[in-house]
Amino acid sequence: MNGPAARRPRRFVLLSAVAAAALAADYATKEAALSAFAPGESMPVVGDLLQFTLVFNTGAAFSMGQGMPWLFFLIAVGVVGYIVFMARKLASRSWAVVLGLIMGGALGNLVDRAFRPPAPLHGAVVDWIRVPNWPVFNIADSCIVVGGVLAVLLAFRGVNIDGSRESDEPSDADSGGPQAAQDGEAETEEPAADGRPGAGGPGADSAAEDGPLPPDSAPEASEPSSARRDDGGQKP
Repeated sequence: MNGPAARRPRRFVLLSAVAAAALAADYATKEAALSAFAPGESMPVVGDLLQFTLVFNTGAAFSMGQGMPWLFFLIAVGVVGYIVFMARKLASRSWAVVLGLIMGGALGNLVDRAFRPPAPLHGAVVDWIRVPNWPVFNIADSCIVVGGVLAVLLAFRGVNIDGSRESDEPSDADSGGPQAAQDGEAETEEPAADGRPGAGGPGADSAAEDGPLPPDSAPEASEPSSARRDDGGQKP
């Protein structure tokens, strides 16, 4: 048995493994940044192209939406719950990786909001990666963005979460749908020998065997009641 139902447990394991790896990488790098830098301190890595800068974010990804950590905590819980719900019909390896990245990133920031200062469920997310013209972010943010981009690409290619493709779905003609039934049941009317429709009925053969009908005879001329002579007189 190698159908979608048999692949679902393996795909869920793959999703869980990717999510766990993303969560572990995010947590480890945040702890390393907290131990190496003071808040606001920066260290150039590749000139101005890449820097490590420790900041605390109480908003959404990439330091957006400051001041409402509880709202983004609820959003992260909703995202994780939705992914777990959709995993029931997961049979695609690509979607397992994509959903694992998104779930791991959501869990990474969810842990910060739940357990880090200043208060439980109101904690600040640790951001530490800076690039030019972009807000400071972390590994969890990167996983969410990469997973979202890959999800769009999979949807554009027609890959469904259950492993099927849009191009694999049968059309009406292949599946014997209503249109195919109408086309199969349609009957064409055979034209008659003289080209008139409907003339090839049951009586046409007998009429052809009898031959053509004789032309109508001309009406007999009526005899006048009295004959006239050449001189204009009448017979007695």
